[in-house]
Amino acid sequence: MKRSLQGRYIKTNTTGETVNAFIPAPLPPNPPIDWGNGLRNRFDNALLALGRLDGMALLLPDINFLLYMYVRKEAVLSSMIEGTQSSLSDLLLYEAQQKPTVPVDDVQEVCNYIAAMDFGLSQIKDGFPLSLRLLRNIHSALLSKGRGNTKNPGEFRTSQNWIGGTRPGNAYFVPPPADEVMECMGKLELFLHNEPEETPPLLKAALAHFQFETIHPFLDGNGRLGRLLITLILCEENVLRAPLLYLSLYFKTHRQDYYKLLNDTRVEGDWEAWLEFFAEAVTQTAKQAEKVLKDVLALIKSDREKLKTMHRTTAAAISVLDALVTMPVTTSAQLSQKCGLTQTTINKLLASMEKFGIVTRMDNRKRNKVYLYAKYIAIVDRGLETEE
Repeated sequence: MKRSLQGRYIKTNTTGETVNAFIPAPLPPNPPIDWGNGLRNRFDNALLALGRLDGMALLLPDINFLLYMYVRKEAVLSSMIEGTQSSLSDLLLYEAQQKPTVPVDDVQEVCNYIAAMDFGLSQIKDGFPLSLRLLRNIHSALLSKGRGNTKNPGEFRTSQNWIGGTRPGNAYFVPPPADEVMECMGKLELFLHNEPEETPPLLKAALAHFQFETIHPFLDGNGRLGRLLITLILCEENVLRAPLLYLSLYFKTHRQDYYKLLNDTRVEGDWEAWLEFFAEAVTQTAKQAEKVLKDVLALIKSDREKLKTMHRTTAAAISVLDALVTMPVTTSAQLSQKCGLTQTTINKLLASMEKFGIVTRMDNRKRNKVYLYAKYIAIVDRGLETEE
């Protein structure tokens, strides 16, 4: 359903030229969303997929073991969209105090994202509402170290930014002028708090993500924080008990459609097309996440069965396997500290686990050997190289 321009343009002077900056109308859309059968069915399917994923998470004895890797995959993906070269393996190497294959600054940006994500989710879990204050604090963590620390971490921008192009005059899109940002974000905060009307959680996530990306309130980190906002909303609204849904991979794979739909919605008001895309993203991503959960559980079960043949060392071996799930790139010294076993015992167990095909060595070094829980990494790593 096409409407009129969903906001207004205002002329602004920046970097020596006059451009038209876009100020979005406050949410929710007016006239309201046209919930035809097609859109309604897509949202119903998305909610069913989310429900299955949430139910699957309840079956896990400890969801934290999977969240460790899943959060890291999202951090890599979301940072990759912004141009970093770090892979999941690079991040795991860095966390295991090994040298990554890319510049450390790239890995540091991913680590910042993990810290920001963990902070935001913990605040939501502790009952803090989604607010401008929380978003600024998350942004501060996101840009706390590395290349972004000169871009006013935790502060809304006080200068004009733009998307695409080499300058505002040839940009793909120019967000609101700096002096309009606070008012725009204040209205977005009201919407997050169900004013002027209550909005269902999944619809709220879709609309809020669009609005945040349109306002682009920070000098840097808007894309990463805007994608994280989706997960924060779903967790705050108890649609998901654990943060297992991240849309970065779908947005990356379908990025041309993603950017086009954002712009078409601003200009033509076709909110329904954006919402159909968003619902499909949620459905496909939730199904993929459910499959990852099942495949990880199957792998761990299979590896536990293999370890039962190790007789008296089974309990110790299982403790090492459990440790590998949260440190899949590691050394015997690190496992010794984690498991409370002597390094001699750890080395014997790792040798047996290597024989059983559970772990592999990263290289042929004689000392300080690095071991990989390679099959586990491969399951979580699916899709990181996916291109449109």
